[in-house]
Amino acid sequence: MSDELIEKVKQMIIDSLRIEGMATDEIDADAPLFGEGLGLDSIDALQLVVAMEKEFGVVVPDAATGSTVFASVRSMAGYIGEHRK
Repeated sequence: MSDELIEKVKQMIIDSLRIEGMATDEIDADAPLFGEGLGLDSIDALQLVVAMEKEFGVVVPDAATGSTVFASVRSMAGYIGEHRK
């Protein structure tokens, strides 16, 4: 998995969730996205699912997969890298 893909995922998060005033270097690739990390919620997760499908052509098939995929930026990038068309 490339640093470039991690940066793209960070930018996708910022853009799709409309997080103003945050730069990609402020997001820790290994920090949790939900709870104490970025503090995202279930609505944010749905927006990220749509953004991933639109930007990378990658589908998250169910909530169980989603909980693993959305653990961190690095896990998202890994999933995208494996499933991108």
